[in-house]
Amino acid sequence: MTRPFAIPLPPSAHDQRAERPDKVNTRLENLGNQLYGGIRRFFSGRRGIQAAVARIEGLSEQFVESSDKELSDIRAKVREDLLRDGFTDSAVAASFALIRETSRRILGLYHYPCQLFGGIAMLQGKVAEMDTGEGKTLTATLAAATAAMARIPVHVVSVNDYLTGRDAETMGPLYRALGLEVGCVTHNMKPDEKRHAYSRDITYVTNKELVFDYLRDRLTLGDRTDVRLLRAEYLHSRSQRSDRLLIRGLYFGIVDEADSILIDEARTPLIISGTAGEEDEKEFLRQALDIAATLEEGDDFLLDRQRKSLRVTEQGRKQIETKAAGLGPMWNGLVRRESTVFKALQAQYMFHLDENYLVRDGKIQIIDEFTGRVMEGRSWEQGLHQMIEMKEGCDLTSRRETLAKISYQRFFRRYLHLSGMTGTAREVAGELWNVYNLQTLKIPPNKPPRRKHLPDKVFAHEVGKWQAVSTRILAIHEEGRPVLVGTRSVKASEKLAGIMREHGLAYELLNAKQDAEEAAIIQKAGEVGAVTIATNMAGRGTDIKLTEEVQNLGGLHVISTERHEAARIDRQLAGRSGRQGDPGSYEALLSFDDMLFTGQRGRLLAKVGRMIPAPHKGLGGVLSRWLLNRAQKRLEKYHDKMRKELFKQDQAQGSLLSFSGNLE
Repeated sequence: MTRPFAIPLPPSAHDQRAERPDKVNTRLENLGNQLYGGIRRFFSGRRGIQAAVARIEGLSEQFVESSDKELSDIRAKVREDLLRDGFTDSAVAASFALIRETSRRILGLYHYPCQLFGGIAMLQGKVAEMDTGEGKTLTATLAAATAAMARIPVHVVSVNDYLTGRDAETMGPLYRALGLEVGCVTHNMKPDEKRHAYSRDITYVTNKELVFDYLRDRLTLGDRTDVRLLRAEYLHSRSQRSDRLLIRGLYFGIVDEADSILIDEARTPLIISGTAGEEDEKEFLRQALDIAATLEEGDDFLLDRQRKSLRVTEQGRKQIETKAAGLGPMWNGLVRRESTVFKALQAQYMFHLDENYLVRDGKIQIIDEFTGRVMEGRSWEQGLHQMIEMKEGCDLTSRRETLAKISYQRFFRRYLHLSGMTGTAREVAGELWNVYNLQTLKIPPNKPPRRKHLPDKVFAHEVGKWQAVSTRILAIHEEGRPVLVGTRSVKASEKLAGIMREHGLAYELLNAKQDAEEAAIIQKAGEVGAVTIATNMAGRGTDIKLTEEVQNLGGLHVISTERHEAARIDRQLAGRSGRQGDPGSYEALLSFDDMLFTGQRGRLLAKVGRMIPAPHKGLGGVLSRWLLNRAQKRLEKYHDKMRKELFKQDQAQGSLLSFSGNLE
C-alpha cells in the first residue's frame, strides 16, 4: 500500500487549537518555493489521479450490485481502514466508490469521472479548477466525507449564507447516510448554535464568519493559546476557556470559489472592533465633511479612483489647518485633524451610494465588492463608517476601535490541510502556490464546451454602450433566447433596468437589494425569453438550467457591460452560459467611460481610445481591445502588489506580536 500524502489526526478531543504555526519565510526560502512550484506544474500528478479514478470506477461497478446491508458493511470496513492506515490508495478508492454509490441511492446523483478527478485533487491538497456547471458542490463531498470518516474535522468554506445553507441541506442526507454529522454556520447564529455546528464532522461555513469566529476565539484565549495549557485548565479548573471556544481547530479546509476568497478578498484584513467610547462627535464629523467639501482635487488632494487610493498634498494639509482654526479643541491635534478630514474625503469621493453601500431602514449596509451582496452586520473601522452615516443623514452608531485582526493569507495558511475548488484559477496559480502552497489542477469537463465567445466591442462613451446593450437585448429576446446581463454595480443595474422599462420589456433585476430572492431569480434566467439584469457576481453558485426549447434556440446569451479588475471574474460571468455542454454565447459591450479607465493612467488610455475612429469594429476594435486589456493587466498587477504588501505587513506584525506574547 502506498501513502501519497498524510494528514495528522486530532491529538485528542480537547486539543481545540490544532493549527499550523505561523512561519515567515526568508527571501531565499521564497525564491526556492517559487522554483519548486514552477517545477511542480510540469509534474501535476495527473497520471496518478487517472489511475486512481480507474480503480474507483472498478469498485463502483461492484458496489452497484451490493445490497443495502452489504453497503453498510463496506462502510464500516472503509472507516476502519481510514482510521487505521490513513489515506492509502486502496482506502481512498474504496471511500470514493462508497460515497459515489451512496449518493446515487440517497440523492439520485452519481459522480461523473471528472468529479472523481476533482475530489482526489482536493484530497491531495490542490485547487481543482472545474468549469461552471460541472458540479463542484457534489465533488466536494468526496474529499469532505473521506476526511470525516477518518475522524478529521472538516470545514467547507463558501462565500455567502445562502450557498452555505443550501449545500449543507442538499448534501446533508448523503453525509448522514455515511454515518456523519453535518453542521452549518451562518450570520446571526448564537454562540452556542455555532459551537454545536463546529463540533460536527463536517461544517459548512462562510469565509467571513469562519475568520471572525476564529478571532473571537483568540480574544477568548487571551495570551494563553498553548494546547498544553488548555489541557491543564480542563483537568484543574471548574471554568475552562476551552468550553467557550467556537472552533475545534483548523484541520481540513475545502475552500469553494477559492480564487474569490483566497485572492480577491485577500486585499483587506478582517477586523473585530469594539465600542471606543460614548463621546458625541456628531458636530466634529459634520465639520470634517464641510472642510473636505472645500478642498480641490488635484491641488489639495490626489485621487486615483481605479486603485482606490487618496493622498492629501502639502497644500491640502495647510488648507486643513487654516480651515480648522477656531473650530474647537477637538481640532487642535495634528494627527486627529488630518486623519479625520482624510476619512471625510474618502467618504465623499471613494465610497458611493448603491455602489459601495446601501441605505436600508436608515442604516448603512456595506456591499461586498467581490460578490455584489450585502455584508450583514459589518462596518468600516476607525470612524469611516460614522463619517458615511453622517454623509447620508443616518443616525450615528458608536465609534469602533480594533480589538483583533488577521488577513486571509495568514489565516488559511494555518490549516493543517487546505484545498479548494473554483471555475477560474489558472491566472493566479502562481500566487496560490507562493502564498498558500496550493497547486492548481485543471479538471477536464464532463462534456466538451459549446459556448461561442463573440468579440468584445468598445464604445467611445457610455451612452453608445448602453444603446448597444439595449439593442442586443431586444434582438436576442426576439429570438426567444434568454439573456443574462452582468453589470458592475447596483447603480448600473438599475440604470439598465430603467432603459428596459422605456422599451416596455419585462425583466428580472438581481442586485444587493434583491439578495433574498437571489436563487429564485437566477434559476428562472434560463427560461424562454427571460431577461435578467444582475450585478456580475450575483447568483454565482446557482445553476442556470435550460429547457429543451431554449437549447434548440441556441442557449443562454450573456452580455457583460463592464470589465472587472481581474480577467478571471469576467470568465466567471461568461461561464454562466454553455454549462455542461449546453449551447450558449457570450459578449462584452464596453466603453472608455468604464471604471477600468479611471485614474491618471486610465484616463490617458481612454483619451487615446476615443481618438480611434469606430473603436467598436474593424481595426479600431482591435486597437480598442488592446487598450482595454492593457488597462486590466495593469490593474491586476497593482492588486497583486497590494496583496503581497498586506501579507508581508501581516507576517511582520505577527512576528512582533508573537515576540511580545500577544495575539492578532
